[in-house]
Amino acid sequence: MISRRRFTQAFAAGLAATSLAACSAPAAAPAAPANLRSGSGKNTSLGTIKHADAGVVTMAYAEFGPAGGPPVVLLHGWPYDPYSYADVAPLLAAAGYRVIVPFLRGYGPTAFKSAQTVRNGQQTAVALDVIALMDTLKIDKAILGGYDWGSRTVGVIAALWPERCKAVVPVSGYIITNLKANLQPLAPAAELGWWYQYYFATERGRAGYTANRHDFTKLIWKTASPTWTFDDATYDRSAAAFDNPDHVAIVIHNYRWRLSLAPGEPQYEAYEQKLATGPTIGVPSITLASDFDGAAKDGKAYRAKFTGKYEHRILEGIGHNVPQEAPQPFAQAIMDVDRL
Repeated sequence: MISRRRFTQAFAAGLAATSLAACSAPAAAPAAPANLRSGSGKNTSLGTIKHADAGVVTMAYAEFGPAGGPPVVLLHGWPYDPYSYADVAPLLAAAGYRVIVPFLRGYGPTAFKSAQTVRNGQQTAVALDVIALMDTLKIDKAILGGYDWGSRTVGVIAALWPERCKAVVPVSGYIITNLKANLQPLAPAAELGWWYQYYFATERGRAGYTANRHDFTKLIWKTASPTWTFDDATYDRSAAAFDNPDHVAIVIHNYRWRLSLAPGEPQYEAYEQKLATGPTIGVPSITLASDFDGAAKDGKAYRAKFTGKYEHRILEGIGHNVPQEAPQPFAQAIMDVDRL
């Protein structure tokens, strides 16, 4: 399992890197377009937002493409939303795929059914929402893709429920949370990269995020994707999703849980114990890396975790929000993993 130490050190190193490692894929990957950002920002609508039962939540989602097409489920991260896929989804729909892009718990119109349900952001809780959505939509198996929280969720589903995955495209590779590893201290420069996690560990951080979430998340966008010149309209479309009444609670719990500062729920413990063993992912996979991954972008740290058909691709000059910054390469990876 890629540890928080390894992933965080890579992030910190990437902030200052001027020369980055080349791809070490086991097989040659198709050449990327000369302009990785080609088509980024072309689409500004997700269309009609639908709603479906997804276990403890009613999940909002956008849908693209023919109802009978091969299903693809695309998952966003923090602090982002389904607009990350506003350009990716139409490309896949044009290729005949049925594309589902949900708002994760705590984002947009997705809502808890009960006020009594714990606002839990731990990784298996989020993953089970996605499984429940697939059940409701009668999707037995799909190609799953994601970045940040979405990549972690893709990894969790592929590790615990591989029968639900035709193939996967996780950005940054294998980032399933290992609570024990997360307790280990990092070098100071590496810790600096995760300043907001320590802020969120305090009640001042909770209050600050509640009061300033739009400025806060915009700062994260800029620091995580320093060469992406998004405009205010692009940011504002996604920022509306952070007005969800449960957003702050879910975000704070997610980061506190990952640092063992907040408990998970007992019903998820068996799944977390399985994930703590570092299970491999055996379904066909294409991992994507960007400048955000720093020294880890070569994929060597997690190569052994993918035991099925596999490719690794590096997107030079792209930040953390890979699908929105580089929609064509991301969509191509989804289509290519379908043929591995």
